[in-house]
Amino acid sequence: MVLKRADWPEVGDLVVATVTQVTSYGAYASLNEYEEKPGLLHISEISARWVRNIREYAQEGQKVVLKVLRVDSEKGHVDLSLRRVTGRERKEKLLKWKQDKKAETLLKMAAEHFGTDLDEAYKTIGLKIEEFFGTLYAGFEAATEGGEKALAEAEIPKEWTTVLTEIAKANVKIPKVKVSGILKISSFKPNGVNAVREALIRAKNVKKPDDAKINIYTIGAPRYKIEIEARDYKEGERLLKEATSIAIASVEKEDGSGEFKRKNDVNK
Repeated sequence: MVLKRADWPEVGDLVVATVTQVTSYGAYASLNEYEEKPGLLHISEISARWVRNIREYAQEGQKVVLKVLRVDSEKGHVDLSLRRVTGRERKEKLLKWKQDKKAETLLKMAAEHFGTDLDEAYKTIGLKIEEFFGTLYAGFEAATEGGEKALAEAEIPKEWTTVLTEIAKANVKIPKVKVSGILKISSFKPNGVNAVREALIRAKNVKKPDDAKINIYTIGAPRYKIEIEARDYKEGERLLKEATSIAIASVEKEDGSGEFKRKNDVNK
């Protein structure tokens, strides 16, 4: 893989590997990011619990995320661990690995357009994108959202920004998450309906990133569903808290009251 410039992983690294053989004392695996170099997953490093059947944890052909314990480049051998990898680490590593592979495929498409190869394209513009955005895939995401201007900021030549942006917009979908809950607000003033309407408008108009959305639906006065669509959960939670706080504060100024419950807490 062109994105992996080191010959060997370092101790403590997480690696994606394919199980090639299962034995009574462990499993052998090839390191997908390091030219399929071999590694051993000893039975003692498979699980914190007693392992009765190794095949319950690893089977030939299975993709696994493992932690590097020892590296012997002279003998061409790597010791690996499965039990030291958390569920979160596994998900994050697999996601990044898939993104890296996709980014490499997209860069190869751009290289073919200019009649060059992947390695040359990586040296020409791939390194610049990686250094500016953090990862090559992040650069393609930026091109999807911000167009050619985003890549131009990384000092990518004009002819490349046009092609890369076209490829990005056709092949990269920016993931979104949704968080929601029930907002209950009311006002006892004669113009209480207007006070509630104004509170909801203020909630919906909270300052937010261009790619975020705030939707509010009437369930049946005084209950309203507020739903946030954002790039990640952290941003979604922030917007949800800010929007509901503004709505409640607004209606309370009109002698009203309000409360908010997350979706999972509605029936409690």
